[in-house]
Amino acid sequence: MPDDQPMTSHVSLRVPNDVVEAFDRIAAALEWPRSWVMLRALRQYLDDGEGREIEQDTESIAELDRGESVPFEEVLNRLRERVARAEAASKK
Repeated sequence: MPDDQPMTSHVSLRVPNDVVEAFDRIAAALEWPRSWVMLRALRQYLDDGEGREIEQDTESIAELDRGESVPFEEVLNRLRERVARAEAASKK
């Protein structure tokens, strides 16, 4: 397999007919294969949607479990300092 081709896996899943029909309409409008449209939807879910949020939350919880956290009071103090600097800068 060429280096520029990503590894792929075959996945089989049951999808409601109305969802498949929506993908088919979009694919027809774009003149692209249904699989391409579905892959774009999956990537958007993982990169920009709920999937990304879940990954971020999972990593955040893992960081807390490893003790890699900042006390809440320290966070509040940093925010207070930023607000104070912004207020001071706006008065100049």
